[in-house]
Amino acid sequence: MRDTLHFRLGSEERTLRDVDPTMTILEYLRGPERLCGTKEGCAEGDCGACTVVLVDRNGRRQAVNACIVFLPALDGRQLLTVEHLAHADGTLHPVQQAMVDQHGSQCGFCTPGFVMSLFALRTEAKPDRVAINEALAGNLCRCTGYRPIVDAASQVCTGDDHPEPVALPSPQGTLALSHGGKRSFSPRSSDELAQTLLDHPEAVIVAGATDVGLWVTKQHQTLPVIVSLDAVTDMNGVVETASTIQIGAGATYQEALHVLEHHYPDFGALIRRIGSRQIRNRGTIGGNIANASPIGDSPPALLALDATLILRRADTSRSVKLDDFFTGYRRTVLARGEFIERIDVPLPEPGEMFRCYKVSKRFDQDISAVCAAFRLCLQDGIVSDIRIGFGGMAATPVRTRAVEEALTGRPWTKATIRTAQVVMDNAFFPLSDMRASAAYRRTVARNLLLKCFLETTEEAALTRLVPA
Repeated sequence: MRDTLHFRLGSEERTLRDVDPTMTILEYLRGPERLCGTKEGCAEGDCGACTVVLVDRNGRRQAVNACIVFLPALDGRQLLTVEHLAHADGTLHPVQQAMVDQHGSQCGFCTPGFVMSLFALRTEAKPDRVAINEALAGNLCRCTGYRPIVDAASQVCTGDDHPEPVALPSPQGTLALSHGGKRSFSPRSSDELAQTLLDHPEAVIVAGATDVGLWVTKQHQTLPVIVSLDAVTDMNGVVETASTIQIGAGATYQEALHVLEHHYPDFGALIRRIGSRQIRNRGTIGGNIANASPIGDSPPALLALDATLILRRADTSRSVKLDDFFTGYRRTVLARGEFIERIDVPLPEPGEMFRCYKVSKRFDQDISAVCAAFRLCLQDGIVSDIRIGFGGMAATPVRTRAVEEALTGRPWTKATIRTAQVVMDNAFFPLSDMRASAAYRRTVARNLLLKCFLETTEEAALTRLVPA
């Protein structure tokens, strides 16, 4: 093990020892480094004022929210802030110049975050308006109305910025930081991870920190021991086999998006609404499952798709259906020292239909009131198989077996749907909270089943936001 964090800040090498492992990148930049261009707005990854770019050794740029990413994530990477873009002679970077040309800044508070998001976007193929909107969805502005910022993006994001691979530190072995009674471990393989969790079963596992980060910044929790998945490279991949999509538990939403979207367009649309590009560059499907929130967005879709989890403790692995993983509010079958290693999602069968829906107060980047997913197979107009997953309707994400049974073997008609809706009324006991009342959730759940019916029949073909 080593006790020194190695990374590059702009063009300068940095080595840190004896630092708080739950210090955020934002705190580090504005504190020890005195680089105050990166702003704190919300401290929870919503507003984008703190956006910075992390660069890996392949030159890949990723915009992330510095306010919720802990320092160990920098190990072996390059960190770029708005201060690093202009040339030494003061000449502005093309992104900065475009913001000036298009009058994209007024008060200026949010501008550094927008600049860094556009800087990351420049490496992609020339984006259209939809792609620009998606890239900027995680950056909030209270002054310009966005039009001049979008104009700046159209001017400068031409897709012809191809960064060269970056010479970065190549740290070896598990990084172990210790400071003020807090400890952090960053293993570099799943084998090292398994051993670390055996040695420290009390540790909090941190993947993207899009949830755990808020425990620190908002709830002011002290996390005595954390284990980061950032460097566990053999759990970052997404592999497609003849029958399955295998998603490493450390793979981010952005890494899994295109494969899932190809086979299940609705799943892709759901992922794009889970969070901004900054959040998707860090958050993981494995983390979304492991935190066992009843309103996590990916579990309902994965329940409907009959996903299987590969769990590991030491050298022993076991397969658990996601349907059997949740045991209660924020509780799972994971034993001490055990972790999710992989998620297996079956590929669609011929003729299979899949629909999922998220209902929230805000379309983008909001927590669900209700999330529902339906996997449906019809044979001669009869429901031969159906699986339904819901979030926000119980203490855990759940399948609705009673409703599935009410639909299976019956004609896919509105009359059958009406009967199943009555069954659904008795299948759920949702809570009332700040996002929705129990009565509202019941009504929404009924209507989403009807919506699925309408969208899988000819009469409502034009209601689809995502092509079937």
